[in-house]
Amino acid sequence: MEIKIPTPRTFNFRRTIISHGWCGLLPFEIDEDKWLLTRVIDLGTSAPVAVVLSSAGRTVKVTCPRTLNKRETARVERDVRHILRLDDDLGVFYALMSAEPDFAWIGLQGAGRMLRSPTVFEDVVKMICTTNCSWALTLKMVTGMVQNLGVVTKDGRHSFPSAQAMADAPLSFYVETARAGYRAPYLKELADRVASGELDVLG
Repeated sequence: MEIKIPTPRTFNFRRTIISHGWCGLLPFEIDEDKWLLTRVIDLGTSAPVAVVLSSAGRTVKVTCPRTLNKRETARVERDVRHILRLDDDLGVFYALMSAEPDFAWIGLQGAGRMLRSPTVFEDVVKMICTTNCSWALTLKMVTGMVQNLGVVTKDGRHSFPSAQAMADAPLSFYVETARAGYRAPYLKELADRVASGELDVLG
C-alpha cells in the first residue's frame, strides 16, 4: 500500500531526514544510497508497522507492507507529517535567512526542518541518551531499549517502547542491558511518571 502526502514548496526531503542524528537511531533506519527513511509506526491497538518514506516530486511517498484501514492510515499520515515537520511554517525564518548572505542558501535549498520522533516522550528519552557520552553509546542505549521493550512488527523490527513498557522494566534493565549508566534512574523515573499520568508529556 502507498500513501502520498503533499509537501510544502520549500520542503527538501533529503535535507530533512539527515538534519538530525535521530535518523540513525531505532526505530528509524536510513538508506543514504537510495535516500529512504524507514520508521516503525505505533498503531495503538493494531500491530506496529514499518513504513518506508521516499521523495516523489512534491509529495512524500509512504510505502506500507500491508493494507491499512482508515484509522491506521490517518495515524501513519499524522506521524509522518509530524516527523518531517510538514506543517511547520518556515516563512518568517526563511525571510530572515535570505537577508544574511552566509545563510541565504537555507531557504533556497529548503533546509531548516529538523527530523523528530512521533512523540515528545521518545525525543526526551533519546535526548537523555545523548548526554555526556559518545554517539556509539547513545546508539547502544537506544537500540537496547527498542529491541528489548518495543513491540515486534511482522518483519521483525521493533517499535519505540511505550512509557508503560519502560516503566514495567526494572532499574536493573537500564543499568545492565541498556547500559545507561548514571542515566538509568532518570530514564526509569521519566517512564514511571509518564506512565502513571503524573507527568503529562504532550505529543
